[in-house]
Amino acid sequence: MVEAPDGAFWLCGRYRNAGDSRTGLAAGARGAELALFRSGDRGKSFAKIRSFSKDDLSYGGRQVLSIERCWLLTGAQGVELFVSTEKSGVPYPEGFEAYQKPGTGVWSIDRVAASSIDALDAAGIEPLLAETDPRYCHLKDPLAYNDEAGNTVLMFCTHPYNWSSSNTALAVRPAGAKQFGATDYTFFPRGFCWDVAVSRICGVLPLPPTGIFSQRSPTYLYFYDGAEAIHPREEHDRGVRRPRGYSCEEIGGAAYATADTFPRLNRLHPTGSLFVSPYGTGCSRYTTALQTEEGVYCSWQQSQPDRSQPLVMTFTGREEIKRILSS
Repeated sequence: MVEAPDGAFWLCGRYRNAGDSRTGLAAGARGAELALFRSGDRGKSFAKIRSFSKDDLSYGGRQVLSIERCWLLTGAQGVELFVSTEKSGVPYPEGFEAYQKPGTGVWSIDRVAASSIDALDAAGIEPLLAETDPRYCHLKDPLAYNDEAGNTVLMFCTHPYNWSSSNTALAVRPAGAKQFGATDYTFFPRGFCWDVAVSRICGVLPLPPTGIFSQRSPTYLYFYDGAEAIHPREEHDRGVRRPRGYSCEEIGGAAYATADTFPRLNRLHPTGSLFVSPYGTGCSRYTTALQTEEGVYCSWQQSQPDRSQPLVMTFTGREEIKRILSS
């Protein structure tokens, strides 16, 4: 979610249903639409303004099979829409072809740039990031922000050829440059406990320079999704029962870095998750934060009693933030 010059909030995302996971490969409508929503009342309600279908985002003879996470970035460069999709016609790396299931493709990240959100046009889509290394051959779930020096920091999720883990990679576009530099696939390694299988950074919040942070180097808080395993694991009947997270049902954590220490990140709670839904599977993932003049709006996917995952939101006012950071 971003704030436009006129004060409106814009939210980008994709709809997801049971899709392939319930009905078989290439048989469902999963990730069928990328949509842009506008709010003129500071997030109390949203209206869908624009949408892009799988066909809209297909190009170069490669058909989009599923639309994954997208990200809006505004700044001096105008507006950029980063979108990850699964595309057909892309083979697995040589020697690993047998691991590619029939009817599936490979994930990569594209970019659409425009002078304003209203001017975004899928006809201008262009490839941004793709990979042939079997350790990182799937790239998806981008997030981007402009740091205090004007550099554009792009983070995204990677999966290996066998889908055994979910990791975070980093690329930086220096201030004034048009291209991103080389990708760092190892700057945020997986954890050792609850996040040993999944450590996927999904959101960033620059902390206000107030309270204990008023005399420090600019500090950034990073939200990330974690899980012990990609698939559910049976628990021992006498063991401690806890949310472990798994693919599509991750739970949440956080890390931080300062301008002086980046890209080295420090986990806030390495031995356990910080964010768990009180409902359903416990899933709490894809946390993002929007900092505005009046405070911070946080949104995330949260498991419900029926195991659906709607997007939920909370707001923390500027005075409350100042009180928390001063204590």
